Amino acid sequence: MHFQQTQLKNGLTIIGEVSPTAQSAAVGFFVRTGSRDENSQISGVSHFLEHMLFKGTDGLSALEVNEAFDRLGAKFNAFTSEENTVYYAAVLPEYFPQVVELWCQLMRPALRQEDFDVEKQVILEEIAMYKDLPTFEVFDRARQLHFGSHPCANSVLGTEESIRALTAEQMRSYFAKRYAPNNVVAVCCGQFDFGQTCRLIEDLCASWQPNEAPRLLADFRGTAQKQRKTKEGLTGEHICLMSSSVSMQDPRRYAASLLSLIVGDKSGSRYFWALVDPAIADTATMQYEAMDGVGIFASYFHCRLENREKVLRITQDIFDELLAKGVTEQELNTAKNKALSALTIESERPMGRLVSLGFNWAYLKTYRSVSEDVQAVKAITADQINELIREHPFQNYTEFSLGPAEP
Repeated sequence: MHFQQTQLKNGLTIIGEVSPTAQSAAVGFFVRTGSRDENSQISGVSHFLEHMLFKGTDGLSALEVNEAFDRLGAKFNAFTSEENTVYYAAVLPEYFPQVVELWCQLMRPALRQEDFDVEKQVILEEIAMYKDLPTFEVFDRARQLHFGSHPCANSVLGTEESIRALTAEQMRSYFAKRYAPNNVVAVCCGQFDFGQTCRLIEDLCASWQPNEAPRLLADFRGTAQKQRKTKEGLTGEHICLMSSSVSMQDPRRYAASLLSLIVGDKSGSRYFWALVDPAIADTATMQYEAMDGVGIFASYFHCRLENREKVLRITQDIFDELLAKGVTEQELNTAKNKALSALTIESERPMGRLVSLGFNWAYLKTYRSVSEDVQAVKAITADQINELIREHPFQNYTEFSLGPAEP
């Protein structure tokens, strides 16, 4: 397994991790754009644009796009987050050049008015669907409450109002600025020929015009506001707590990830033994999210309404004990084993390796092998985690709750 990288004259970066023994190959285009790069007038445009790429190019219809992926037996999709829009596919090695060529074409979509009008209705339906999912809604609204005026507060989906008002011309303007080649990384891994792939991408993408695609970066410790909303039809309480953590650029991100497992993994964590095992809550988890220049710990709980205050009290006790006594060596070793198992198992497939490879380059402009990540996890000490707890105390959290009306 070896790593190679190059950059075209227009700024498009191509990176590849070649593994001759792999049984498949994967490609992804990582665009450094998401909801944090939007404003209120175009809220939701990044996610909407992700949909539009599958509508085809000047030379390919949506039907032809789907038929092409289908013919190649590709496992393909895309996703949009607050910070990135990623398009990817995995295929058998013999079909890799064809799927690379297809994605190169799709990265310059037609953005036809008629397709835009149809897909707008799909997006509105998706927003309506997510409104019926309280788990999604509580996270989305907690993020808005936590980040306040910081751009990471922006919703990936946008709102019904912003999507209805969005025009195809606004989308084309956003595309020209944010999908500039100097804001894109083409990532390949598995069994493929790096030189051949680079020549193919250059043939198809060298004409793309570079553009400035700035991003406002600012650390943010959160608003620490607390808010509860009621919603008809809910029988249980959905609670989200958010507090600050370290960014993707901070080497302590490995410690933060282990800490989130110790506190809120789905099994064997402090949340599990204090809340789930005694049936005080049926769900109690924590996740760590490393972002561009900022980070968060996000906890989610679902419980009966009558247990709401008890859940929050026990959670506060957990936070206080962590601050006073720190984590134990046994907890740390268990978290390391969980993290290392997930890391190595995911990395055994080119498709699983693709996201880690792409994000390391998108955020850090560096290559990290699986063994380097493994060693970084193994090297974390309890003292490092306890120092992180003191610097980013969980007690300084933002709280958003969604539940039924009080009886």
